[in-house]
Amino acid sequence: MILLDTTIVNVAIPAMSTGLNTTLDQILWVLNAYILVYAVLLITAGRLGDLYGQRNLFAIGLFVFTVASALCGVSQSPGQLIAARILQGVGGALLTPQTLSILTTIFPPERRGAAFGVWGGVAGLATLAGPTVGGAIITYIDWRWIFFINVPIGIAALIATFIVIPDLRPGRHHGWDFVGTVVATAGLFAIVFGLIEGQRYNWGQVESYPFTIPEVIGAGVVLVILFIIWERYQAEPLVPLSLFADRNFTVANWIAAAISFGMLSAFLPITIYLQSVRGFSALVAGLTLAPMSLTSMLTAPFAGRLSDRIGGKYILMAGISLFTIGIGLIAYIAGPDSTWINFLVPAIIAGAGIGMTFAPMTTIAMRNIEPRVAGAASAVLNTIRQLGAAIGSAVIGAILQNQLATTLHNQAVAHSTLLPAAYRDAFVAAFTNVSSKGFEIGAGETGAKLPSNIPPAAAQQIAAIAHDVFVYAYIDAMKATFVVPVVFLVFTAMTTLLIKRRARTSAVVQPEEELRAAAG
Repeated sequence: MILLDTTIVNVAIPAMSTGLNTTLDQILWVLNAYILVYAVLLITAGRLGDLYGQRNLFAIGLFVFTVASALCGVSQSPGQLIAARILQGVGGALLTPQTLSILTTIFPPERRGAAFGVWGGVAGLATLAGPTVGGAIITYIDWRWIFFINVPIGIAALIATFIVIPDLRPGRHHGWDFVGTVVATAGLFAIVFGLIEGQRYNWGQVESYPFTIPEVIGAGVVLVILFIIWERYQAEPLVPLSLFADRNFTVANWIAAAISFGMLSAFLPITIYLQSVRGFSALVAGLTLAPMSLTSMLTAPFAGRLSDRIGGKYILMAGISLFTIGIGLIAYIAGPDSTWINFLVPAIIAGAGIGMTFAPMTTIAMRNIEPRVAGAASAVLNTIRQLGAAIGSAVIGAILQNQLATTLHNQAVAHSTLLPAAYRDAFVAAFTNVSSKGFEIGAGETGAKLPSNIPPAAAQQIAAIAHDVFVYAYIDAMKATFVVPVVFLVFTAMTTLLIKRRARTSAVVQPEEELRAAAG
């Protein structure tokens, strides 16, 4: 439910905007309010689990999230929906770190791969299935049911929590680092807010406030650095920096951020392409990527079990490589007339890669973590993953927009030769100036506002040519933009070589110890 809600709302934005009669800024905050609160509170929530019991925080978070989902569904105004989404983000943040903590506490290191494999399969499915599930609900029911559907699931899960999950509280009682909590929360809030809102304010001044987006992000980075310095001198830190003494934990966190960066970098352009360029409905666009979700779900448990047997290093490398190949093929194949069948094999390859990534990555990160700090470790992993996603969305959005400004002008110049000479200059100018006036990327749009004084006899021809300009320009821009995630993921695959392979089992060492004992 938690991971599904980070993606399912995207496809519901047009329907929610119509149903609540909202502005674009308001409806975007329906999405961003959840992500912002969720990302900022993860570290604090992880430590609360270490303090007061992981099952207790899991149950509280599940209760809050379920109630908030019901409130989202009955909201009658944008303000009510945004407030309910903030509450949803609180619930999601409270329970998410506890999931990995509970698995780490219950399962011994040699069996965590299989457990994390199941966890990774569900996580991958939820992350990728949002557009499909959301598209179906919006098409056949109503947008409010993307929230109402959480209520019966949440109630059933809450009951099962107290029946199935043991209330284990490993280690001694921890103190509470209040100063660290405030500084970390403020720093993360500034960074995530800046990344989310940067595109909206053109990376400049924030409305009438006396500061800019770069200054907000910079202040957040400074606060995070101060937080790290503060934590070094605390007996009971919010985030034990000793976690990063484990090289595998450090590398796995980097990979988690990189994978999230790569996934967001790929899915944002692809989603726009399927709906705006190819004209697919939200449901058809979701179904086009559904093979990725299903393959990921089927592959992850096997990758997790294999990680227990041979270690996750090379499985993780193979997974990242397959995902890179898959999304690269999607970008390469994408054309003005591509159908869902053209993307079937690339989607399966990418899905297999994702399925081989989440479980080994989580296993490598959490294998050597002591249960008493599992909450903090899980929170750090999830927070860094969310930061990677936010950075990916911001970076790829900016690159895509810049590329589109160039390709729209180039395509407009090339296609203007098909028009009578009297209309060519105005036609090219409409696309040349689009970067300063704002893009239109809805289904059936042309990417720019064309002059309104065009005679009816020529309007139809010009509109058809303008649509072709947008289609070819967007495809060119998307292919150029995809170079960034592909190159970045290739580099990330190589960084898996830094992972230390797991030591041989004690069965190999035991005979030597017995021989020494006998000799002594």
